[in-house]
Amino acid sequence: MNYLLENLETDRLRFRKIRETDFPLWLEFFKNPEASKHWVSENEPPNLACEKWYAKQFGRYENNLGGMNALIDRKSGELVGHCGLLIQQVDGTTELEIGYSLLPENWNRGLATEAAKKCMEFAFENRLSESLISIISLTNIPSQKVALKNGLTLDKTTVYKGNPVHIFRITRAEYIQS
Repeated sequence: MNYLLENLETDRLRFRKIRETDFPLWLEFFKNPEASKHWVSENEPPNLACEKWYAKQFGRYENNLGGMNALIDRKSGELVGHCGLLIQQVDGTTELEIGYSLLPENWNRGLATEAAKKCMEFAFENRLSESLISIISLTNIPSQKVALKNGLTLDKTTVYKGNPVHIFRITRAEYIQS
C-alpha cells in the first residue's frame, strides 16, 4: 500500500519523498532546542539525531510503513518541513498516524494544518484506514491546535516511547460528515 503523497500539492505546498540532500537543511531542526523540547530524547548531538531521523524515514519507505514527505514551499522551492502518514504501534494496536514537523522559521503560518489536512484527505479517499491519529506530547500545545483545527479530538492519554502523550483521533465517518 502506498502511504506517500509524492507529487501531491496544496495551495502552498508540494509533497515529495525525503532526499539525502535535504539533510543539511533539516539538521537546523535538530539544532533548535525549541523544536525538540516536547519529546524525551537521547540527548544526542544534532548531527546524530538527524542521521537517525533520516535512516528511520528511509527504513519506513523500504518496509512500506509510510513515512514523512518533504514539504516544499511552492513559491520559493525551499524545504519547510515534513509531514506524512506513519504506521505506528500504540498500546499494542497498529494505527495510522498523521505526523508533522516544520522548520522553526515556518511555525505559525498554518503550514502544518494545511499539510496534515492533505494527508487526512489522501488517507480517507484512498481508504488506507478507518481512523487516523496524531501522537502529540502533553506539552506541545501548537501541535495539539493543528490536530483540533483538522477535526481530530482527544481520544486518550498514554505513554509512547517514554513520552506522556495525547492521542488525537478522527474516523473516516467523522471526516465525511465535516
